[in-house]
Amino acid sequence: MPPSRKPRAKPPDHHISNGSHMSLPMAYERADDLGHAWLNFELDLPLEAQPDGGANPFYVARPNNPVERLQDELTSPFRLPPKYFLSGNRGSGKSNELRRIAASASIRDRYWPMYFSIRDETDVNNLDYKDVLLAVGGRMYREYKSAGNKIPVSLETELDKWRGRVMEMIVRKPRLGEIEIDGGLAAFFAHLGLRIKLEPQTRQELRQFIDQDVSQLVEVINEISMVIRRQTHRVPLLLIDDLDKADPATTKAIFYTRRETMIAPDCAIVYSVSDALFYMPEFEGIRDHAVFLPNVQLWDRRSQQYSLEGFETMRSMALMRMNPELIAREALTQAVRNSGGSFRELARMLRFAIVHAHKEGKISVQHVLDAAAEIRGEYRRVLTTEQRELLREAHRSNHVDQPAKAIPLMQMLALMEYNDREPWCDVHPAIIELLSAA
Repeated sequence: MPPSRKPRAKPPDHHISNGSHMSLPMAYERADDLGHAWLNFELDLPLEAQPDGGANPFYVARPNNPVERLQDELTSPFRLPPKYFLSGNRGSGKSNELRRIAASASIRDRYWPMYFSIRDETDVNNLDYKDVLLAVGGRMYREYKSAGNKIPVSLETELDKWRGRVMEMIVRKPRLGEIEIDGGLAAFFAHLGLRIKLEPQTRQELRQFIDQDVSQLVEVINEISMVIRRQTHRVPLLLIDDLDKADPATTKAIFYTRRETMIAPDCAIVYSVSDALFYMPEFEGIRDHAVFLPNVQLWDRRSQQYSLEGFETMRSMALMRMNPELIAREALTQAVRNSGGSFRELARMLRFAIVHAHKEGKISVQHVLDAAAEIRGEYRRVLTTEQRELLREAHRSNHVDQPAKAIPLMQMLALMEYNDREPWCDVHPAIIELLSAA
């Protein structure tokens, strides 16, 4: 029987809230107690760049980082603004790599970068390529305007004409009559995006309107981009996060079926995309501009020897966020081993361990083993007999023979991808025990 689940304790309130349901400002300081450590290991903690553009204090440089190649290619000569597709297993660090690109001095010399999450603009659970295009145009306009830049009257006039056509449609559709359209174009784009995100009927009607002539929306994007290029002598670069949170069918519909439309805007774009796309035949359509961020490799698949470089990378991630006195050295080694080289899984492992250790004030090996058992219990509930067999085979061969069936396993991190000159995979270390269970 799996171990019983213990209640998940919370650290003292002053570590996580100011009493008004607002998050405390993040100081990115190494924790000297487990309550503070709990906060530092928040699973989706955004690692914002320093005000001077320097790396975040919690950012860990990883070995053989393919994003370095992406950044090099972005700063290479191009005829048309480049489009790239960044992917990786959940928790591999894509979001923080996108933030780092946006803050890079070499990137800012050439581009006017804008990082944002598509979840702030629309409903990622009901996503359409038109929503993404509208987010690109609206975000470019709002961010450029909010930075104190001037938009030429001629462009404002053109954008007003496009807004007018949308407003005519709104008048004809009583259901959309409550869309707020006052306050200028910036407010218009913001309110339109909010309605698309929250109101299914509004979303459907607006998609139908845009679908009548998608080229008009692309024109709007290109006009805004041209103004930015002329005024700043830099190319707009949009780094769009969380598109990988859409389901695989949506990813395929947007980036395969509508590939030409998605690369049509006259600006540079890095799209985050689901790792599922890399396991579909349709991947061929983006292969030349795709970058996959693997998990940190903790062992050599041929010799099965542990990688000291990989282990030190993951240990550094933990010790940048908490004082080494808070965890036994053997406990941290065990946590790293069970993380599979995923930054998010290491954070999750240590958060669970903190719950088990909060009375003692220091994380022991047993606390980490309890955390691993808790994670293993989550998988025990959902893995089917067929999936367990697929995992056994992947663990034996470090290869996926049935890509379509492997996609759900990749997305739940039961199966994790690595790269040592070529991609390979293995089972999440915390659940290997389940594969020998009857």
